[in-house]
Amino acid sequence: MLRAFLGPFAVTLPVALFILDMQFLWVYADDLMGKGLDLWVVFKLMMFASARLVNLALPLAVLVASIMALGNLAERSELTAMKAAGMSFARILRPLIVCMVLLCSAALWFSNTGWPAANIKFRALLYSVTKQKPALNIREGVFYNGIDGFSIRVATKHPDGTLDDVLIHDHRDPEGKRVMVVQAQHGRMEEREGDLVLELRDGVSYEEHQETLSRTKERVYPHIQSSFSKQVLRIPLHSLDFSMANEDLFRRSYERMDLKELAHVSDSLGRGITREKDELVKYGVRNVEWMNDTTGWFRGSAATPQASPRSPWLSATAPVTRGRLFNKAKELSRNQTRSIDNAIANMEGKKLRQSRHDIEWHRKYILALSCMVLFFVGSSLGAVVGRGGLGLPTLLALCVFILFYVLSMLGEQMVKSGTLTPVSGMWLSTLLLTPLAVWLFWSTLRERSWMSRWGS
Repeated sequence: MLRAFLGPFAVTLPVALFILDMQFLWVYADDLMGKGLDLWVVFKLMMFASARLVNLALPLAVLVASIMALGNLAERSELTAMKAAGMSFARILRPLIVCMVLLCSAALWFSNTGWPAANIKFRALLYSVTKQKPALNIREGVFYNGIDGFSIRVATKHPDGTLDDVLIHDHRDPEGKRVMVVQAQHGRMEEREGDLVLELRDGVSYEEHQETLSRTKERVYPHIQSSFSKQVLRIPLHSLDFSMANEDLFRRSYERMDLKELAHVSDSLGRGITREKDELVKYGVRNVEWMNDTTGWFRGSAATPQASPRSPWLSATAPVTRGRLFNKAKELSRNQTRSIDNAIANMEGKKLRQSRHDIEWHRKYILALSCMVLFFVGSSLGAVVGRGGLGLPTLLALCVFILFYVLSMLGEQMVKSGTLTPVSGMWLSTLLLTPLAVWLFWSTLRERSWMSRWGS
């Protein structure tokens, strides 16, 4: 049983990761191409991306492997022979259930420890790759600005490295007090020891220095022009070297936290939201009481208030003063309304952050339990259909997995929009597939004729 399951699982998991990695490459192809990245950097990026995609690849691999394993056994009549020997379907699956318990435990451990570490390294490496400047590629008739402090334009670039009509702007001075322009009729370009070496011939260089006269404080621009028959210009290419971003910049995101950290942050955000709600209610009550006491709009007891259209002191004031008072009241009301809106927006932002942390907390458990649910669905379907190989089992697995994936994405989006709570939204797919898994397992356990009817 273990050989029948672990063989397809060992093949399906790398294939699923490869397919998902190809989707990743398709999304970030523009950020990776043309930057002269080392193969080791690309390999590490793909490895960290694969670790982040385990939450999709592992359930799919378990589903396909379970359908293929039981389908092969049923197709070769081995499942029928075991049942004829008095073994129930639950007894037949016992070794695989033990294997799945170990696999789900490893998945939970990985989602709590390996997943956050992979997310940190992936984000840092992806940020470094996207910020990497393109590799040295000077094209004809276009200014190349990839090297810090230089702009290079060539009219013609020959295959042997020779250049015609070269124009170079040197603006490396950070204060902008020195500018040099070099123009040459011919040249040659090559890379030596990490530098770009340009051998220029038959050219002119123009250099300007910004200076300030000490007496008149007036800026003058001395101009130097020189001609040359041959000049060697060495330009450092350190700005094109790959540099890794600091991983500490990405450590506070919810994707990089384990279960304990996620629970702590979510609890802190929840207490902060409750405290701000209480303060907002007290603020509203305090301001309403203050306005009632100040303006005297209502008189009498709190149980039977009597409305008074105008207070005596307001009627005795001049119309100009009364207008000013009304304007002040309007301004005070607007300020209070803005304060309340800002407080509500702040609470909504904290609520969104809390939901994101709760989503990530539940996702770590979902990875483990969804594998178990899909295992029972796949094993029951494989025994019912009685077909092995890559045809019908793979088709059934894809249909079930698409249903699982759509429900998972639907629940997560409903949580982010505030329609569902994190518990109900994140567990939506697992809760809906669990009755299907129980029904299929119970039917396979009790109804032999159903299995034989589908197998025929």
